[in-house]
Amino acid sequence: MAMKRLSSDSWIEAGLTALETRGPSALGAETLARELGASKGSFYWHFKGLPDFHEQLAAAWKRRAATALVTVLEHDDPVSLRLQKIGQESGGETAMRAWACENQAAAGELAEIDQLRLNAMSAVLRDVGVSNPDIARALYGAGLGLASLPGGASDTTMATLIDLVLALR
Repeated sequence: MAMKRLSSDSWIEAGLTALETRGPSALGAETLARELGASKGSFYWHFKGLPDFHEQLAAAWKRRAATALVTVLEHDDPVSLRLQKIGQESGGETAMRAWACENQAAAGELAEIDQLRLNAMSAVLRDVGVSNPDIARALYGAGLGLASLPGGASDTTMATLIDLVLALR
């Protein structure tokens, strides 16, 4: 069987898909090579080893999450919708959070996205007169907690919480 020639981007895309659909345990070179119809040699041609791949994979996830955040901030949606969108998970975020418990690169990139989102929430809230940064932290934490409940996050639940905060200002 002829093996495919892949770019490092192909490996990263496969890794992001594997992380999102099957979790961190699917991020091995052999597993991904088998799925891609490639050799492990192709993997090691592009990456110094699994830690290098994991660092690049985590960085790629962070770039996607940051791009999604910038897109939200560039739109002139109502405040409640902007706050809701800022706190929404990016693709594979639940798996990324699980991976961050055991992988330092994933933990670092996730922490940066969390801080960017918190800063964005705080800025949006300040713009409408809510200056206490703990409110942004509480909203963001509530969104993360809701996402971990059976059935995931409910848009209506978060919208209700955001509306409550905005009504109290």
